[in-house]
Amino acid sequence: MKVLYAASEALPFMASGGLGDVAGSLPQALRKRLIGARVVMPMYDTIKQELKDEMTFITSFTVPVAWRRQYCGVFQAKCGGVIYYLIDNQYYFKRDGIYGYYDDAERFAFFSRAVLEMLQYIDFKPDIIHCNDWQTALVPVYYSTMYAQAPGYENIKTVFTIHNIQYQGTYGKEIIPEVLGIPAEATGVVEYGGDVNFMKGAIESADRITTVSPSYANEIMDPWYSHGLDGILNERSWKLSGILNGIDTVLYDPSTDKDIFSNYSASDFKNKAKNKQKLQELMGLPQKADTPLIGMVTRLVSHKGLDLVKAVMEELIQTADVQIVVLGSGDWQYEEFFKYLAGKYPEQVAIKLGFVPSLSKKIYAGSDLFLMPSKAEPCGLSQMIALRYGSIPIVRETGGLRDSIHDSGDGEGNGFTFANYNAHEMLHAIRRAIEGYQNKKGWKILVKRAMECDNSWGKSANEYIKLYNALLKG
Repeated sequence: MKVLYAASEALPFMASGGLGDVAGSLPQALRKRLIGARVVMPMYDTIKQELKDEMTFITSFTVPVAWRRQYCGVFQAKCGGVIYYLIDNQYYFKRDGIYGYYDDAERFAFFSRAVLEMLQYIDFKPDIIHCNDWQTALVPVYYSTMYAQAPGYENIKTVFTIHNIQYQGTYGKEIIPEVLGIPAEATGVVEYGGDVNFMKGAIESADRITTVSPSYANEIMDPWYSHGLDGILNERSWKLSGILNGIDTVLYDPSTDKDIFSNYSASDFKNKAKNKQKLQELMGLPQKADTPLIGMVTRLVSHKGLDLVKAVMEELIQTADVQIVVLGSGDWQYEEFFKYLAGKYPEQVAIKLGFVPSLSKKIYAGSDLFLMPSKAEPCGLSQMIALRYGSIPIVRETGGLRDSIHDSGDGEGNGFTFANYNAHEMLHAIRRAIEGYQNKKGWKILVKRAMECDNSWGKSANEYIKLYNALLKG
């Protein structure tokens, strides 16, 4: 079986979020299971030069973009046993960053069409093209409307994964003739709610739709979560399934991680206390071994549950012996709130604005508890990383958080959970976690259980292979 994994970002070349982690890890896990997986992504200007130096130029051709044609170069690289194809066009990709440009629709329409055009020039014909989020949503649209019957393109199946339904690629209809260039009789595929919607086009055109957790697959058929796509998803629910993401257990391994202060493992995690002490020192907090330390590594935006935190965190600080360390950036109101807390309670709260990968790992290793009260969370990786480092998650039961974290109240779980999007329910869960922390014998059992949870990509890869096989068997 041959799978071409199409994504707008992939580690180690470029990543802005969870998609980059997935695209860098899942194909490697597939390869280990003897699936011929390769990755295709844009050749961004900001890819590190040392990675560019290892690439090989393969070929060049032109790609139709509506009524015009644009240059496309293809470079090849190999990482972790996986071959990567990087699509080069300096007009579209010689820019700072990845997204957020006025012509993103055109940039990723070009990329999607280039993925298909490239197949004529490389020695790899996939059985399945696995596309991800709105930036590659036009691949199944183009394939079904323009390529499926062309010589050399027969019998390719398409899979489309929704990583976050909030970002759909919505534009005015004027881009259909100017950018998309799809046949007039097929324009209804991408039209939705009076606009062009890339993701809707993929939902209609792809052979299968997946999302990044079973719970999120159910949630996005509800208007509260769907951002307007519940109608088309309910019509196509027969092709929708959820497969929980994994994490890179080599990158996130406290026994070998060079970014943390002291290494430890599930079989011997006494050195975790050293990480806590050093983290407290680094963040300017008093070094109190018996005070529970809550970590947060998050974007400071409302859907991450920051409204709940804002409502009751000061009450928690005033009534409990607790410390809180926050790493993240985002909306001004939340940045200012945490700055206010750190200023008013300097012995209990510390914040670092921005994102520092090495510090994030120090927080996972040094914290006792990890707070993720998300309003919506398609999968979430942070709670799985926290488990790996023995930081016990406190989460709201939504999306992948529900699927990966189970309340320890029954003596079998790996964290603390609350169901409703309610600040005092969250506060109650935090207080239960603090109470659990005071039971040192029971806490050691819980930490060991958390660290032994299997959130590797192997489980996810096996589920994708089952889906691919079912699809090819028809």
